[in-house]
Amino acid sequence: METLNNYLFDFLSLFIPEICITCEDKLLASENYICLKCLYDLPRTNFHKIEGNPVEQLFWGRVKIEKATSWFYFRKGSRYQSLIHFLKYRGLKELGEVLGESFASEISNSNYFNLIDVIVPVPLHKKKKKKRGYNQSEWIAKGMANILNVPVSSENLVRVKYTKTQTRKTRFERWENVEDIFQVLDPGSLEGKHILLVDDVVTTGSTLEACAFSLLKHKNTKVSIATLASSII
Repeated sequence: METLNNYLFDFLSLFIPEICITCEDKLLASENYICLKCLYDLPRTNFHKIEGNPVEQLFWGRVKIEKATSWFYFRKGSRYQSLIHFLKYRGLKELGEVLGESFASEISNSNYFNLIDVIVPVPLHKKKKKKRGYNQSEWIAKGMANILNVPVSSENLVRVKYTKTQTRKTRFERWENVEDIFQVLDPGSLEGKHILLVDDVVTTGSTLEACAFSLLKHKNTKVSIATLASSII
């Protein structure tokens, strides 16, 4: 039934005006995917203004992170869940760039994130990327790079092992699922760099922790983290 509904939505979208994916109101010519009202009402965390915020605390004692933030709170069943759903599962990869630009615009003046040298998206395994057709984190990173004026390195950090979905795993099981699955192909290009690691949602932080651990193995690297959404209360 869900597959049928998806096909129906895709078919109808060919004939109906573009609508906001959160409130389903018709978009204005200047709006992309999400209307300005919904963008304004986004349940922001403002973590980029808070030292020792809950996302940063998530990594304390686990891996050395300079700063960390998430743009908005992720709640299952909320209308803003559709932003992540459409981005990851409905093929709207360009939505990632739009959201990434808006996110970066809000943190660009923060002392936490204005000294970034390069943006690295959390990678997908090549099998999963082939199945989905794209990596949503790369599109978020692309949008953030447009605003922060720093390059994106999307081919250097790679996922070398294919793992099962994290959705129903405990925190310890998630860590076991991602341990030692990331590798840096060209460490020299990251030496001495402050890296902004980017993903869509942070839950337990296990995947981000594993990525950061791989990046921090190399000389004089520093890592900060930015995700679109946080499920941390």
